[in-house]
Amino acid sequence: MTVSEETGAGVLGRPLALPCGQVLKNRIIKSAMSDSLGDGQGNATPAQARLYERWAEGGVALSLIGEVQADPRYPEKPGNLVLGPDTDRAALRNLALKGQANTAHLWPQLGHAGALSYAPVSSPKGPSPLDLDGLHCAGFSVEDIEALPAQYARAAKIAVEAGFTGVQIHAGHGFLLSQFLSPLFNHRTDCYGGKIGNRFRLIGMIIDAVREAVGARAAVGIKMNATDQLEGGLTQEDALEVVRLLDQTSVDLIEVSGGTYFPGAPSSSDSTSGTGPYFLEFCKAAKKATKIPLCVTGGFKTRSQAVAALESGDVDAVGIARGLVVMPDLAAHWVAGNGPDPSFPRFSQTVPGGVTAWYSMRLTALSEDREDHFDLDLSEALQVYDARDQARCDLWNARFQSP
Repeated sequence: MTVSEETGAGVLGRPLALPCGQVLKNRIIKSAMSDSLGDGQGNATPAQARLYERWAEGGVALSLIGEVQADPRYPEKPGNLVLGPDTDRAALRNLALKGQANTAHLWPQLGHAGALSYAPVSSPKGPSPLDLDGLHCAGFSVEDIEALPAQYARAAKIAVEAGFTGVQIHAGHGFLLSQFLSPLFNHRTDCYGGKIGNRFRLIGMIIDAVREAVGARAAVGIKMNATDQLEGGLTQEDALEVVRLLDQTSVDLIEVSGGTYFPGAPSSSDSTSGTGPYFLEFCKAAKKATKIPLCVTGGFKTRSQAVAALESGDVDAVGIARGLVVMPDLAAHWVAGNGPDPSFPRFSQTVPGGVTAWYSMRLTALSEDREDHFDLDLSEALQVYDARDQARCDLWNARFQSP
């Protein structure tokens, strides 16, 4: 039976074998989100473990924990996890155990915010120094760059020792490794800048170091942009070359997404406007450039969209984020072929940062099994979200900043 002849449920429910030998039980992946459920000192919490347990119970094949830091000096938010020498290993093991209920896999997404590091707890630093309206950062020295592979490798080893079945390297959405790939951030003239092969060089070094640290049987994934969606950013042509370069590495799963936060940079024509999933055309071309399984994330709102993407043969898995926030058992329903599609909230008025805050606070409600009583509007969600970050900044600085 061909893929196109299978029922939709069959397509979604087919196992996916990764090159390392691990098998995902179906084709639905909970894409990384910054859950902000750490304790403010880089450690996992029972609430965070419960959140990922709920997605595992709800049928996902793999969940990704967003923005897990190898270096506490450059976090995305003060609720991020940190994998370092002082990590609470017992709390981390509990998170790994709970998030792998129901034969799910759970990987931390190893990140470094770079130029977009959260300023109240960081002194942002990126591939090149930038002094723009709304974006200021120092630039990495060659010595700084050459220290990064070992940092990622140490974090990956801690994760695998704690019981996670793999890790994902974050090279998308405008954070550090995405910054190295993007001409908007990367103005270097040495071997880490210029042509795309040079801009990719650090990522290749990190993949090699992580693979050596975790061994052949652990999964090593990567998230990358199909496009920065900004004028002067990573083009789809260069992104396809990144896929070709990744094909020469030991990566087990490539997750394709897109978009970058860069204050003041105009959007390109590579937009995510429209009603359907994003980046499928890119994946059609990328599929011809690699034998590594591809996951596409962005814009999936209905089961029929996910089925169509998989039936095309251009992707091997679909990544869902906000859909799984409003419907944590979405995967089980989609695989079984029953139940409704997620019902997304409609906001009559928006406030800057409000939608992100709303989804983040709903994650908190899921982690406490009280989503049925979650009724914050955007302004209320943003107020609670910002107050929590402010409180955690004090904890983060007390823990990680030098006296």
